[in-house]
Amino acid sequence: MTADIGTAVVTGANSGLGFEVTKALAGRGADVVLACRSTERGEAAKREIETELPAASLTVGELDLADLDSVAAFADWFTATYDGLDLLCNNAGVMAIPRRETADGFEYQFGVNHLGHFALTGHLLPILERTTGETRVVTQSSLAHERGRIDFDDLHHEASYDKWEAYGQSKLANLLFAYELDRRLPEGAGVTSVACHPGWAATNLQRRGPEQAGSRLRLFGMKVANAVLAQSAERGAEPMLYAATDPGIAGGEYVGPDGFRGMRGSPEIQRSSDRSYDEATARQLWAVSEGLTGVAFDLAEA
Repeated sequence: MTADIGTAVVTGANSGLGFEVTKALAGRGADVVLACRSTERGEAAKREIETELPAASLTVGELDLADLDSVAAFADWFTATYDGLDLLCNNAGVMAIPRRETADGFEYQFGVNHLGHFALTGHLLPILERTTGETRVVTQSSLAHERGRIDFDDLHHEASYDKWEAYGQSKLANLLFAYELDRRLPEGAGVTSVACHPGWAATNLQRRGPEQAGSRLRLFGMKVANAVLAQSAERGAEPMLYAATDPGIAGGEYVGPDGFRGMRGSPEIQRSSDRSYDEATARQLWAVSEGLTGVAFDLAEA
């Protein structure tokens, strides 16, 4: 384990993997900010954790990754409230939902999963850099990144939309960003960027797509698949916790379950798809992301 984590931010902390990561970090003495779109659900999660861990240090902050103004407001609130940030867990996400757009006009999965976290990391990087000791940014990807491609000609899938293609693109973007951030961070900055994936974990993530599409059959099928194939959310959170806290993790590494096809098991360092290590694509995505979000990182190109 690393030295004690002082302060951590976990996005999507009110349920699923984010909830389990938050509970585990709080149990290790971290002061955890639950960055949630719904503060009501965030407060309910906070109370649930406090029931089990009465000494937990938890604060709920409002963060809607589908709205860049909300992302900026959260970062402003955080930096005005806290003196340092040891760990940023870019965990929140949506999966395979019907096409819709964010408040800023981005395809929703790309906007929330990638661009929202890109902007959040950019806003919080200065406080990460000035915090004493090693700090980390951990970005949650997915096995679905393996089928992802970055379509720069139709990033927002306006010409055609396939929910799984859009999800795969967003999860590949997570990895391209995590690796490019690590390459750009100067040696000695004290910040490392790593990535992870949970395998197949049973969470609310799988339910939202069928619910939003109004498909009871798909919802039933997903529930059955989760019951038969998935590991628990608690086990699915282990790769992010390993990536966040293990002292042996180096920048630019990728952590996932060690079982069959990476779907379940104990966390280990793995290799992601060849496409995720394409540095030219990563540089182009970085430039496009800065343009779309208006958030510029004070980092030189690798």
